Order: sequence, then C-alpha cells, then structure tokens
Amino acid sequence: MSCVDDIEDLASTVGDTPTKRVPRKRVIPKKFSTQIKHESPVAESVIPGTQSVFVRTWGCSHNNSDSEYMAGLLATYGYKITDDAMSADLWLLNSCTVKTPSEDGLRNSITSAHSLGKKVVIAGCVSQGAPETKFIEGLSVVGVQQIDRVVEVVEETFKGHSVRLFGQKKEGVKKLGGASLHLPKIRKNPLIEIIAINTGCLNQCTYCKTKHARGELGSYPIADIVERGAQSFAEGVREVWMTSEDTGAYGRDIGVTLPDLLYEFVEIIPEGCMLRLGMTNPPYILDYLEDMAKILSHPRVYSFLHVPVQAASDTVLEDMKREYTCAEFSRVVDFLREKVPGITIATDIICGFPTETEEDFEETLQLIEKYKFPSLFINQFFPRPGTPAARMKKIPADKVKLRTKKASEIFQKQFPYTHKLGEVQEILVTEIATDNKHYVGHNKFYDQVLVPKIEGYMGRTLTVKITDTGKHYLRGQVIEEGEIQNIPSSYSNPNQVAFSLNPYTMVQNIKSRSSVWSFLTVLVVGVMFQMLYILYRNLRWR
Repeated sequence: MSCVDDIEDLASTVGDTPTKRVPRKRVIPKKFSTQIKHESPVAESVIPGTQSVFVRTWGCSHNNSDSEYMAGLLATYGYKITDDAMSADLWLLNSCTVKTPSEDGLRNSITSAHSLGKKVVIAGCVSQGAPETKFIEGLSVVGVQQIDRVVEVVEETFKGHSVRLFGQKKEGVKKLGGASLHLPKIRKNPLIEIIAINTGCLNQCTYCKTKHARGELGSYPIADIVERGAQSFAEGVREVWMTSEDTGAYGRDIGVTLPDLLYEFVEIIPEGCMLRLGMTNPPYILDYLEDMAKILSHPRVYSFLHVPVQAASDTVLEDMKREYTCAEFSRVVDFLREKVPGITIATDIICGFPTETEEDFEETLQLIEKYKFPSLFINQFFPRPGTPAARMKKIPADKVKLRTKKASEIFQKQFPYTHKLGEVQEILVTEIATDNKHYVGHNKFYDQVLVPKIEGYMGRTLTVKITDTGKHYLRGQVIEEGEIQNIPSSYSNPNQVAFSLNPYTMVQNIKSRSSVWSFLTVLVVGVMFQMLYILYRNLRWR
C-alpha cells in the first residue's frame, strides 16, 4: 500500500508494507442508491477475487484508516493487495482535496494508470466533494461513507462497468460516523491502529473543501470505539491514533464529549502501549481544558496535541470563519503548557490568505517567535474550487512565497530539543527511519527518538539516554530494554502475521506450557495483580 504522509504524521518515517489481519465480522451494509454505467463489458469469464489491487493514499490519517479498511475487505474476498503498481490489475486511489498538489497527484496517477491499461477506482474526498470533476469522469467511485462496499465497486469495475456509490450512513434522519469500525483491516504499520472517532466537522472554514466531502459531524458511539481499541491491543497493536477532521468536536452530535470518550478509553490501554490524539480546533477544546490536561498527563497517553492556529490576526481568522481569536488559541497553549509540563503543541499556519495584510502576517511571525513550536506546518494558501476563499482576490504568488520563506526561516532557526541532551527517557519503538539504519521511537511528548536498528527493538519500550539532538529528532543510546508483550513475530514481513483470539489457539497456547499447575499459578497471580491495579487506577482517577 503506498501512502503520501499527512500533516498529522509528524515523523512519518515508517515503511509501508501492509499487514493482513484476520477479519472479525462480515458487515451487511445498508442499501444505498447506486449509479452503474455499462461501458464495454469485459468477457463474462472474469472471476471476482482473483486479481491484484494497488492502493495509494493521499492526505490525513482518516484517509489512511479508510484505505486500511478497504484493503482488508478486498483481501477478505480473495483480492491480492500489492505494493507493486506495475503488476496490479487495478489501482484504488484514495484522494485528498485539502491542497491542490494532492489533487494534481491524483490526476497524474489516473493518467499513468490509463496509459498502463489498469482499471481504476477512486475513493476519498476529491470524488466525494466534487463528483463531476472532469478528470474522474467515467471512473468508478466509492464514497467516503461507503467504503464497506468497496468490494462491490471493484467487482463491477472488473466487469467493465463504471459504478458510483455515494450517500451517507444514517439511523433514521441522523448521520452516523460512517462504515462499521469492526471491518477487517490491513494495517500499514502492524503496531499502529488508526481509529476514526468521527467524520465531518462543525466549522464552515472559507478555505476548506473537506467539508464538501465529509459533511456535517457524525460521531461513533463510545462503546464502539472502546471495543475497537481493546480488540486492536489484543491483536498486538502498541499504539492507537484517534483521528478525525476535528477530534475536539467529537460527540457533540450524540450528547457526549471527547473527555467522556477518553476517560473510558484509557482504562483499556495495556501497560507498554500508548494513545495519540489527533487534531483538534481551538473552539471545542476550550470547553474542557482541565479534563484534557488531566488526560494528556496520563502515563499511557502521549503529551502531544495538534491545535491549528492558521493565522494570528483576528481579522484574518474572522475572514477564515475559524470561530476563535488568537487570544483563545494562546489560552489553550498557555494552559496546557502550565498543566502538562513538557507537552508538545503542534500547529499550522497558512501564508497568503487573500485578506492577509503585511501587518496581519507580522502577527503570525510574532506568534511563531513567542511559542517556538517544536512542530509547525507552514502552508501556502491554495484556492480550492467551490470555496468562498476561492472567489476572493488573491495575493500575488511572489508575495505568498516570500511570506512562506520568512516563516520557514524563523522556524528553522529554532532548536526545541537542545535542552534534552543527556536526559534519560522511555520510548516506544514503532517505526523504521527513512535512512533504513535506525528505528524510530517516541517519548512521552511524542518527540522522535532514533535508536540503532537492532533486531528485537521493534515494538519494545526502551530506556535511552539522549546523546544527540537535531531540529526534528533526538538520538538515543539504549540503556535498558523493556519487556515485549504480544508483538508480531516478524515486523519485516508482516504479511505473514495473523492476530487472533481464537479459543482453539488459546487452548493450544495453554497446552504448550510446561505444566497445567504453572499456568494456573500464572493465572491466579495475574488476576490478583489486575484487581490491585484496577483499585489503584480507580483511586487515582477520582
């Protein structure tokens, strides 16, 4: 599965070889209107489920999760998921509409697929938000809330039909979060589970086209998310990412809040595993800063939060319809930095929004100087067709580039990790560095820590001493190796790894122990420990 990294993935240095997972349940989806266009059907001898599919993803971690689900469903029905685009029979392209370059990448991939005689299916926000887009005309499309029907679309495409499945998952008139969270999945990284807790958002940002695709807020029930997390940890996952277009808005459509979800979720995170929260906009986290500080201080939750500011000028923020002021953003940062010492706050800025003056931009530069964000995503304004901002008079491109350069120069001169040299830290190793010579772990604050690529480190909690720091990383010398629990036996070839809570497998594991008595002893001690731990945890969280 090929993937283009998103702005949430601060250190996306992982390899992207997929891992197959034993499917849990077959989901029978609701019926939605289907558009089928018959175009020169191929021979009727085509046997579904015998072909190979190449999956490519652009955009956010929500899109990555959707791709993992679609790959899992296709694999369940017999299709071979391959990283080799040239040998694949069909390309499944999961698109992103946030920026023009992402859309250009989709267009170029479609052109390449056609030149190679490949079948093509489009998914994601481009096709959902603008289904009449010229360059996807005549192609099969699976909507963002219809990913559980990707097998139908692929099968019809191999028959020579052009199929388009749109529509929303609803319960009566109420929008749901989307396809079931219990679908089979092929994870890009076998140690990381991405859980989309909601889809859509409550904002109407004038520059954003994602709202056209993902729509209004639709949240999954807390029980579904907790169940998904518990099952993922049982399968060997070490890290869960909660994601959505705006995690802070979670639950407002179903009468719950993000802290309600998180207080329940932290109860099922095993020792040695971690939770990473995704992006939240300032307006929604302001309502429960105390709760968020408490949760982000939990030992199994990364003290990390991505809170986009976009601009420091209140005038520009109003024109963007961001629904907060710079002072409110600062309140979030100041409060969390005080209550959660060492927390990493990541943010985004947009350079060259149409109404941004030089004075407005200077305020943004001052904000960068003030907070020295360890992670800052600097983006040029791209007018997205169909958005209000696209109709505004644009700032000349040379001025936009100059502003981007100024912001980048200030950011690149800041070295946020120098003071951590010599520290002893615990890290969880889950990724492979791009140089293929190091593993990547993250400490409590989600800083990227490089360690030697030594067999057995992957998936472990390690104690390291920081021996070097750079602009975007720390380097650690391992001084203690943590215990390994329920980790896939082969990270380098995860396609061979299957996770299961099958009763037969559990019985075989019991029989393989040296004696029944030793097993019973371990069981009793484990139960007693768990009871004491639950008592301690309850007392602590009161």
